[in-house]
Amino acid sequence: MKIFVGNLSPEVNETELNSLFSEHGNVSTVTIVRDGSNQMSRGFGFVEMPRKVDAKKALKTLNDFEFRGKKLAVNEAKQGRDRNSAGSRKNFSGKRR
Repeated sequence: MKIFVGNLSPEVNETELNSLFSEHGNVSTVTIVRDGSNQMSRGFGFVEMPRKVDAKKALKTLNDFEFRGKKLAVNEAKQGRDRNSAGSRKNFSGKRR
């Protein structure tokens, strides 16, 4: 299960987030979303946990949990849109609107 983790303190790194979620089960991946120009945290990230039961436990326990001075917002990640189908739309002539 992919989990959205919001309201992260800028100081939090992937290792700390992995440790926090690992207390509730096995963690596959941890990604903190960073600004492309300066690599600063954008304040949110994603954690993937292979076992749904562990992920549900982490959701319940860590939502509103205070971590590094901020209350985390933890939810099941929503299915993202296809990036190629969103954004620039073309009219029938092939030109961008």
